[in-house]
Amino acid sequence: MAAEKRGLNISTKSFLTAIAVIFALMVVTYVLTFLIPGGEYARVEDANGNTVIDTAAGFTPVEGGIPFWKWLLSPVLLLGASGSGSVIAVIAFLLVLGGVFNSLEKCRLMRYMLDRINARFGAQRYTLLAVVPLFFMAMGSLIGSFEECVPLVPIVVAMAMELGWDALTGVGMSLLAAGCGFAAGVCNPFTVGVAQQLAGLPVFSGVSLRLLSFVLIYGLLELFLQGHARRIQRPLQEAGSSSLAGFQRDPRMDRGLKCFVGLLGIGILVMLSSVVITALQDYTMVIVAVMLLVAGFTASLVSGMQPSALGRTFVDGVISVLPAVVMILMANSIRYTLEQAHILDSILHIAVETADGMPQWAVILFLYLVTLGMNFFIPSGSAKAFLLIPLIVPLAQVFHISAQLCVVAYAFGDGFSNVFYPTNPVLLISLGLADVNYGTWVKWSGKFQLANLVLTGLILLLGLAIGY
Repeated sequence: MAAEKRGLNISTKSFLTAIAVIFALMVVTYVLTFLIPGGEYARVEDANGNTVIDTAAGFTPVEGGIPFWKWLLSPVLLLGASGSGSVIAVIAFLLVLGGVFNSLEKCRLMRYMLDRINARFGAQRYTLLAVVPLFFMAMGSLIGSFEECVPLVPIVVAMAMELGWDALTGVGMSLLAAGCGFAAGVCNPFTVGVAQQLAGLPVFSGVSLRLLSFVLIYGLLELFLQGHARRIQRPLQEAGSSSLAGFQRDPRMDRGLKCFVGLLGIGILVMLSSVVITALQDYTMVIVAVMLLVAGFTASLVSGMQPSALGRTFVDGVISVLPAVVMILMANSIRYTLEQAHILDSILHIAVETADGMPQWAVILFLYLVTLGMNFFIPSGSAKAFLLIPLIVPLAQVFHISAQLCVVAYAFGDGFSNVFYPTNPVLLISLGLADVNYGTWVKWSGKFQLANLVLTGLILLLGLAIGY
């Protein structure tokens, strides 16, 4: 993403790379339908009306496989499948995002906002590099915000480039930080909250180890980001130089900026309130999308854009992000194929049987890896909890591992790989908008992911040692 390119246009190179990777994974998935026999676990409804695995009924072999035509059309057919509502919501959210940010760019409000940030914080940029990731980690860890952070990713990427860094730094400060916070799960309602409920634990109990995890992971992330930023930084003029001192405030743009930040801030506050008003938790993405739409339209008009021009630029922005819709559908088709071929439960059954005979310390690490593996196919944290928790918690307890520690292993396995796997549409969208090639992202963030895997594995072993 060049410094002068602010709109949400999906980079052709990034798009083609992502499409190639996802299609290769679709092919591998189709091959697996011939190699893995079909099977399924019986399901029942729990006391809260959620469909979970019935461990008493066990696993039953069934006929597997999927017709070739069905696999080929899976990116479209999944829209009519059970659970497709979340996919449709993500697509609608993305289209709103594209339209709004294109409008903000055309009315020059984005350019004005970045100039203000540069003039105000250019001399303290490394303070921002510490505060911004902490904000995103807190959003992920306290309210389970991940998809909802996407509107802020392009802003942070543009800000990072304005402050002399690169697009990788910007995505690391925002989406990578949100993923880390989501995994630390201090009070994440979508992973820890659901998992503890299914495991029969008080919701958000046992917070001590998760708080320690948050602090340690933030420290590791900050070391990683600071090291990279200092290696690639471009020199900035000293504060007070002609470039920074010459910034001229524009009253109309200031009013537009206040409208945008204020209205979007209200949406974020409503999202934060979902921690205590649990009825809002299923609608956080809708709330942010609506407030983003209102904030973008209002700010653009206040900044001087005519209504007719606003309509045209909004539509142009929606069209510019349509390639990301293709990525979302293809990525989600992998899970659809596994479910239609009846081998998703078979993969899980094989993993559970593998744990038999392992030493206690290896079991907790293995459960972490099982969740990491299943997250490749099922990015949704809550959906994965209904599949995994009824199986892995009883298994862990056979080895005298607490359900509380099992929940931490599940949260770790769910969160970090969201910002690494190409099957996660939020990652692909963010990389496309930032003009970051997926291969480049894997090479860059893989170093952090490896270090973080070691750190979180040690945290789980610490929890086991202290009887957490």
